[in-house]
Amino acid sequence: MAEQAADLTPITVVTGFLGAGKTTLVNYILKEQNEWKIAVLENEFGEVSIDDGLVAESMDAPEDLISLDNGCVCCSIRGDLIRTLGQLSKRRKDFDAILLETTGMADPAPIVYTVQTNPKMSDNYRIDSIVCLADAKHVTQHLDEKKPDGAVNEALQQVAFADKILLNKLDLVTEEEKKTLKERLKSINKFASIIETERSHAPLDQILAVNSFNMESILEVDPNFFSSEEEKPEHRADLVQSVGIQFGGLLHAQWFNMFMMDLLRERAADLYRTKGLLSFHGQGDTKFVFQGVHEQINFGPANKPWGKDEERVNKFVFIGKNLNRKELTKSLMECLYTDDE
Repeated sequence: MAEQAADLTPITVVTGFLGAGKTTLVNYILKEQNEWKIAVLENEFGEVSIDDGLVAESMDAPEDLISLDNGCVCCSIRGDLIRTLGQLSKRRKDFDAILLETTGMADPAPIVYTVQTNPKMSDNYRIDSIVCLADAKHVTQHLDEKKPDGAVNEALQQVAFADKILLNKLDLVTEEEKKTLKERLKSINKFASIIETERSHAPLDQILAVNSFNMESILEVDPNFFSSEEEKPEHRADLVQSVGIQFGGLLHAQWFNMFMMDLLRERAADLYRTKGLLSFHGQGDTKFVFQGVHEQINFGPANKPWGKDEERVNKFVFIGKNLNRKELTKSLMECLYTDDE
């Protein structure tokens, strides 16, 4: 499974607020840096205009792909995503990574679902990470914006979905403002890495081909992922927050599946991201992982089994609204296998 995953081309999904610096980021990737060969896919109606000096050729070029001197390509998604990625698959191994810019889409669930469930996509690609580009000067204003009843706050969603947050334009804020902002972002999604940038010059090795969408790889890179569990704030239904839960023991597969089915049926709209690393009774040394966006869950064996002396600790991440740590913990622990079975 590890070899198969390594052969798939990684896709980094980039969300971001208007004015956060995606145009500058795309310019940097396509024109300034020379270390990475990247295919940049852009929404035609997105914030970034790909014919405003980035490239001189017509976007009616074959397959809508524009090749640049540094080995990168630029592509406008004119049809659906499957068509575009299908065309690109013939030469996907020419690239180190694909960057998919999704201006105007707070919820990347359709992209994740397409790549994971369409055989033509999952045989060639994998979701590598979800990156949120945030403008340090104005992101607080976006996060505080009050929406009409029933409408989502896109800024909150983008932060909640992210594995990585590129905090851009830091030259426009004070150190105290930066500290306060980082604390605010961590209160929404404490599991996302915050990467500081100016003028969108992001360290590409920290956002491309890092496999941060997968819980298993996160724990390999950062074994202390769950260790900073400070005192948690009281449950509030109106907050977007992140909850990490871990406990030892073997899970009862049927009970855990029933729990997840009930949770997703009742709460899918509130659950932006879910991740887990699991140990089941009756499955030997097989370690299981899952990651999900709303009701779409990708579940299966991990790349490596449980080690001979490795403590079998089940670990879960939930990011969303109206999360009650005590209730989630109680329900999950009720899924443990007991000898009374």
